Amino acid sequence: MGSHQPLRGAVLGLGMMGRHHARILQSHPAMRLTGAVDPGGDRHGTLRDPALLHATVAGLLAAPGGPPDFAVVAVPTEEHLTAVRELAAAGVHVLVEKPVAATTEQARAVIDLVRAAGVRAAVGHVERCNPALVDLRRRVQAGQLGEVFVVATERVGPFPDRVRDIGVVKDLATHDLDLVRWLGGSPVQRVAAETQHRMGREHEDLVLVTGRLEGGVAFSSVVDWLSPTKVRRTRVLGERGMLVADTLTADLTFYENGQVATTGWPAMQAMRGVAEGDMTRYALTRREPLVVELEAFCALVAGDPGAATVTLEEGLETVAVAEAVLASAATGETVALAPAAA
Repeated sequence: MGSHQPLRGAVLGLGMMGRHHARILQSHPAMRLTGAVDPGGDRHGTLRDPALLHATVAGLLAAPGGPPDFAVVAVPTEEHLTAVRELAAAGVHVLVEKPVAATTEQARAVIDLVRAAGVRAAVGHVERCNPALVDLRRRVQAGQLGEVFVVATERVGPFPDRVRDIGVVKDLATHDLDLVRWLGGSPVQRVAAETQHRMGREHEDLVLVTGRLEGGVAFSSVVDWLSPTKVRRTRVLGERGMLVADTLTADLTFYENGQVATTGWPAMQAMRGVAEGDMTRYALTRREPLVVELEAFCALVAGDPGAATVTLEEGLETVAVAEAVLASAATGETVALAPAAA
């Protein structure tokens, strides 16, 4: 693979996420779409060249030109392990859409397959590439909020027809369970959760999660497929104020604690709470998060050890937290996770 040649990429699954990966691969100057796999066909008319469509991974790998440099795995979660097994055996690097696998056991198997094959891999937690969240994290790490007290997320909206194999916890809430760790700066230590089943499906369609990170930061996440309006909001509260990201619009707002002096009145000074200060909405450079994610993965494939990708180990950790959330909801008890170093 030449250093100045576009990387040859393929997409497995042309559904909600896969078709957008394919769109970018067909237009980005540093990437080239060499094939796509979907036994259901190109339902959304994504491919410019119909000859690039294959019904199976084997057909993709046997196509003229040889296997692609990398592939995006955007098939249903229950099929991730099988897809990675075929691709890794052919020496193809893999970007696996989140969650990395349906269970922690399968996630560990994905890691073992990738290591044994010597290919590079990452998990597609695209919210980490949202400009509002990237800047929020940068500001938190720079100390703008001082000590962080809580990370709170809200991700609600109508039911997506694309989902068939998992519930709201492993589909949507894995975004949030990854984000609270990423923004809060340490792994999840314990969780308590409640779920609801309101749509007649086997899997849950609402979850309320509270928990604590190993570093002491509290967190909460509200996720559902029952709300008539779509909300994507992340809030980080600290001793100096609050940063709020709207990831639908990629807006980031800072609500600063007011510095209002109370002098000569000791009793009131002792009782005074937080005062409202200045509010600032930041001007951000906005690029499509999926483009940023694919560029970072291509950098990883090209050998950049500092590429800003999500590791398979981080993906495994998120699946483990999701399983703890479901266990807590089933038992009514708080569930502790094994320490990250264990």
